[in-house]
Amino acid sequence: MPITVRLRRPHPAQQQILNEARRFNVLAIGRRGGKSALGQLVLMQTALASKPGAYLAPTYKLLAEFWRELVNVAQPVTKRKLEDEHRLELITGGVIECWSTDTGDPGRGRKYARVVIDEAAMMGGLQDIWNLAVRPTLVDLEGDAWFLSTPKGLNDFYLLWLLGQDPQQQQWASWQMPTDVNPYIPREEIAQARREMPARAAAQELDAQFLEIEGAGVFSGVSAVSRLQPRGPERGHSYAFGVDWAAGGADWTVISVVDASLRQQVAIDRFTTADFDMSVGRLHALSRIYHPIATLAEQNSIGLPLIQRLQRGWTNALGDAFPALAVQGWVATNASKAAAVQQLAINIENGEITLLDDAVQKGELLSFEQKTLPSGLIRYSAPEGGHDDTVIALMLANRASQMETGLVRQRYGFNDARPKRTEWSFRR
Repeated sequence: MPITVRLRRPHPAQQQILNEARRFNVLAIGRRGGKSALGQLVLMQTALASKPGAYLAPTYKLLAEFWRELVNVAQPVTKRKLEDEHRLELITGGVIECWSTDTGDPGRGRKYARVVIDEAAMMGGLQDIWNLAVRPTLVDLEGDAWFLSTPKGLNDFYLLWLLGQDPQQQQWASWQMPTDVNPYIPREEIAQARREMPARAAAQELDAQFLEIEGAGVFSGVSAVSRLQPRGPERGHSYAFGVDWAAGGADWTVISVVDASLRQQVAIDRFTTADFDMSVGRLHALSRIYHPIATLAEQNSIGLPLIQRLQRGWTNALGDAFPALAVQGWVATNASKAAAVQQLAINIENGEITLLDDAVQKGELLSFEQKTLPSGLIRYSAPEGGHDDTVIALMLANRASQMETGLVRQRYGFNDARPKRTEWSFRR
């Protein structure tokens, strides 16, 4: 006699997510949008396919609620239930284990085909949990992962969500959906909740928006000025470049292009490579398009030899000759970086520069942090586990675009050994 397991039919938004899923999936969704039901569904599918899976929750209370529902759904095909361990063994050979991350190191020594992390935004140290505890459990079976949550500010969950918005992160996908996508919640009930809740609370809890903590961010007004689409050069306009070189590994080289005449960002080239010819070749290609009046590039670490070769010209491995570019080096110190960051922050807050509507750049700007060191100095950087490559490139392009004022050399620490060029002045 066949055994029937009744799984919830996914509603249209859940089905869309399942259709678009990649290996690592991050869902930001409003309260009661159906995230836990989706987590239960994908775990049951894994176990019914004779594979091991795991569920992680930030607290024991949330774990217990999910466990009770899971036990009921899986009852027809349960071979053994270990209540103390929150472990289900199915007759298919599949296994589901449930863990609370507030009681230790979840999943150590295990191997899983799928892990669901529920209410991920509530987990302290989510990046460490993912990188040190969860990600290694997926290696043996080349497993996948699901991060499900309503947002809680610009924390680790937000950084993971940004990976799914980055077209160059091919293994990641992310979605942002309001409570309204759940057809089983009465529309009037949602509308009444919106009327009764403060606007910011409704935006976060019902619309799944990632909100800045008021007064806590380095850059404010980012969303308001991030509204442009990329465009090519215009006759009579002057352009400035900012370049942040990749330091290796998972780092990125970013070239940011600002229309200095209009104070508008018009292009971003972002790529990861350790190949010198490719890095400077792409800079040359953009230079041929926009003919920048100023190019300001980070000089620290690998930056200096790259800049020196660009300044004198070079021939690549194929024998193609590239002429010299007027690239100026910028040395990052606590003082020079602080001044440049503060200038960009002022320009953004006052609406004096308009930016591309680029999800990666917007995310890096919003999550950019300042920390006070024991010495009393302030350090500006991406949060741990995050990136700030687009921020640094934009910061340098912003400074380069204001070179005609003469304030740059006085205030912001330009390297005095820059090439002498008459083209530094804007064409009017």
